[in-house]
Amino acid sequence: MDIKLQSVITCPNCGHQKEETMPTDACQYFYECESCKTKLKPLQGDCCVYCSYGSVPCPPIQQDKKCC
Repeated sequence: MDIKLQSVITCPNCGHQKEETMPTDACQYFYECESCKTKLKPLQGDCCVYCSYGSVPCPPIQQDKKCC
């Protein structure tokens, strides 16, 4: 199974999108939108900002593993 490390995060506040490289050794719990400076946190039930706002879920979720 190929693990994708690139994910496009979309800010729910202003709609700004940016492609980011996801960490493989940790979950990213906070993310600041570079456009509107909103601090994003995972939605309830999600483990990280990539699972909530990204185009691709984080690597552990892609591998059907528990995230962090």
